[in-house]
This record gives sequence, C-alpha cells and structure tokens, in this order.
Amino acid sequence: MLDDNLLAKLKKCASGSGTSVSRLIEQVVQLLMQSPPRAKRTGGFELVTFGAGGHFSRRNIDRTSALLESDDVDRFAPHR
Repeated sequence: MLDDNLLAKLKKCASGSGTSVSRLIEQVVQLLMQSPPRAKRTGGFELVTFGAGGHFSRRNIDRTSALLESDDVDRFAPHR
C-alpha cells in the first residue's frame, strides 16, 4: 500500500506528463532495474590523520585566516 501523500504526488506527476499512475510506476521500476547495483557498504571509513605518507604542509593550521590567504595567493596570484 502506498502512502497517501506519495500517491497524491504520483497522480500529480502522472497527470502533468500525460500518463497513468500505473505507467509512471512501471517506468520508474524499469529505470531502477536498468541501473547498476550499488556497492554495499561494509561499514564506516577510516580517516587517517597522522602517520607516514601523504603530503606534509609546513603551514600553521591553527591560523585559518593565514591558511585561506595562502590558498588564495597560491590559486589566484599571477604565475611568474
């Protein structure tokens, strides 16, 4: 059984596109069946914030205004 609000939205959408609710549901199911299956999540992810590897920045990350300014200079300053 479909939720009453969902059914009302389906009817409005079907009416606007000149089709029936049944045909609209059929099209949605066909699209769903054609799309590749989503990868199943195996759980969360691990965010590594320390350790070996990766890029090391010598910028002081405690001064956000300096970080933003430095990023702007790197991005928008004329290259020499």
